[in-house]
Amino acid sequence: MSLTRHKPGKPKGDAQRLRKSERRRQILLELTLRPHVRISELADRFNVSTETVRRDFDALADDGLVSRAHGGASAHGPGHYPGLDERANARTAERERIGRRAAMLVGEGETVMVDSGSTTIQFARALALAGTPCTVITNSIPVAMTLGQGAQEVLMCPGEYLPAESAVVGTDTLEYLGRFKVDRCMIGASGLTEEGPSEAVRGFAAVKRMMLARATRRHLLIDAQKYGQTGLTRVGGLGDLDTIVVDRAPDAGLGAALAAGGVEILLAD
Repeated sequence: MSLTRHKPGKPKGDAQRLRKSERRRQILLELTLRPHVRISELADRFNVSTETVRRDFDALADDGLVSRAHGGASAHGPGHYPGLDERANARTAERERIGRRAAMLVGEGETVMVDSGSTTIQFARALALAGTPCTVITNSIPVAMTLGQGAQEVLMCPGEYLPAESAVVGTDTLEYLGRFKVDRCMIGASGLTEEGPSEAVRGFAAVKRMMLARATRRHLLIDAQKYGQTGLTRVGGLGDLDTIVVDRAPDAGLGAALAAGGVEILLAD
């Protein structure tokens, strides 16, 4: 088992400098209190250069956690993407089939990262019913609760809680996932195109990217309704996946792109 200011670059004053992860946590906390923060203001507060704060903003924006704005960053406005409960009650038969097929991939004693989503919850239910002894690392509270009473050992990520998703995201989540190397990851996505999977929920893309980076075998669980859809943030390219588990084969264009990327298509019949 494989668990395993002033002048750019010059700080001002005598205040203690924060670690990168702590700065980014504080930026996210500040954006829960007000809609916009400025680079110059945070450079003074953190005792770092404006370039350092700009890099923090860019990294948080790449992870889908903030929106870059002139001279600073803003919190994401409310979107129209349905929450977890609404998604979980749609296309349930298809998601159950995908979950059962994906659970068949997990071997006894393996380590698996599982992200948050309506389809990965179905995977967790199927894995629990199968009784496969394994270790699961997840940022999803429903996944953890589903598996926590069975044959699986569950490790729950720390992080910033998203009530609408019953999941955690953020710097703490990514740092925790980065400690492990696992046999497999099971992730979902808001959409899949020839450019790769994408995600609409704030902070989820970064979690998925970390899981893909820390897994030997990388599986995307997605229903056919999401073909051709794109979310706010790109998760990665098709070459970052080994397998997609789906309820219906993609069209010729996406199918050819998946084949060119070496991605196996597993149909949940």
